[in-house]
Amino acid sequence: QVQLVESGGGLVQAGGSLRLSCAASGGSFSRNTMAWFRQAPGKEREFVARITWIGGITYYADSVRGRVTISRDRTKNTLYLQMNSLKSEDTAVYYCAADRRITSATISSAYDYWGQGTQVTVSS
Repeated sequence: QVQLVESGGGLVQAGGSLRLSCAASGGSFSRNTMAWFRQAPGKEREFVARITWIGGITYYADSVRGRVTISRDRTKNTLYLQMNSLKSEDTAVYYCAADRRITSATISSAYDYWGQGTQVTVSS
């Protein structure tokens, strides 16, 4: 099984930066694709970015492209989300997700494993 633990959330001013981390444990073949999602209170869970574990191929939601960078350190089994130029609308709980497949999915139900989430709050 894959276990995911997010960290790095907090309070940041608009225009600031934040780096989220997701520590992964379990078999590498159970997390061939990893992704970040976010969910604001009362809103649907929203895709942010994904990356293939081996090849490092990335894909971003239009709303964050150019402001965030998804990456992974294979030796540390850790996924990252570097966020810059943060806006108040980026405020949400950010979740790390993993899928057994090499997937192009941007819907949350397609992913097999989830972390507990980390809160990001952007103040104006």
